[in-house]
Amino acid sequence: MPLHVFAVDLGGTKCSAAIVDRAGHVLRCRTVPVNLASTSGPILQISQLAKEFAGGKSPSKAFAAAGIAVPGLVRPNGTVWAPNLPGWIRIPMAHRLKRQLGIPVVVESDRVAAILGESWRGAAPGKSDAILLTIGTGIGAGILSGGHVVRGAHELSGCAGWVTITREHVPDAAKLGELESLVTGPAIARIARERLLKGERSILSRSQHAQITARDVADAARQHDRLALDIFDRCGRLLGFAVANLVSLFDPEVVILSGGMAAASDLYLSSLQTAMFERAQPLAARQVRIVVSKLGAKANLLGCARLAWASLAKA
Repeated sequence: MPLHVFAVDLGGTKCSAAIVDRAGHVLRCRTVPVNLASTSGPILQISQLAKEFAGGKSPSKAFAAAGIAVPGLVRPNGTVWAPNLPGWIRIPMAHRLKRQLGIPVVVESDRVAAILGESWRGAAPGKSDAILLTIGTGIGAGILSGGHVVRGAHELSGCAGWVTITREHVPDAAKLGELESLVTGPAIARIARERLLKGERSILSRSQHAQITARDVADAARQHDRLALDIFDRCGRLLGFAVANLVSLFDPEVVILSGGMAAASDLYLSSLQTAMFERAQPLAARQVRIVVSKLGAKANLLGCARLAWASLAKA
């Protein structure tokens, strides 16, 4: 049997592929823009990457199996719904790739792959109860409870962006979810622009308002800009309320923060923890750890690799 598996993290804009051994070591990794030229584009791209990574061999000779993470829902029948990929409503991804590559293929949602990667080689090794909260353009949660992934009746567990955390009217809540409307990267940029338009002073006033990003707001906060610091403080409190709900419901040993917003965790982690302690079940709150992922995007790839190896054990 080949000594490696092929792992892929398919996103809405980027596709990362890796070769991973049985111990969880990433031997090669590459990230490319997703092929959105057609509905079949991402599958053809993954097949091509597998052939490229096989180094002159056929994928069936180079890899024992493949694991793919997708930005959406994987139904029990194996079809994929991914709203950020055009035409991806009921795509039989595993079936198509297995036919093209000639190896076992397992497909899983990215949030499930991420928590499995963290529990294998990241911030939750050996933990049976852990939550990975990914905060970027959107928000999702991978939940491990009693050693098992929490999926829900319709494979929709972990849609953390829809958590309700305020009594305020949130215009985009019905479309994006309340938490996602208030604490993601796009939300932080939007809030900064809105406050600048109201005349609040900030380093950011020097910039073209329409071009301000969450990274710009973070840079301003690190320069002790009052407006930017206030935005991140409020973001941390709202995230803390959301984490309090997760801690009270699932009593995890660890909550891991990941995604693009994890890079700015130094600006909101303290307010997040304070708010979590205020609202979470007290005994659970005192025992849970809130940490930042050190694996980053590799968590998805490692989770996929773990699933690929596990699929062979079941065969």
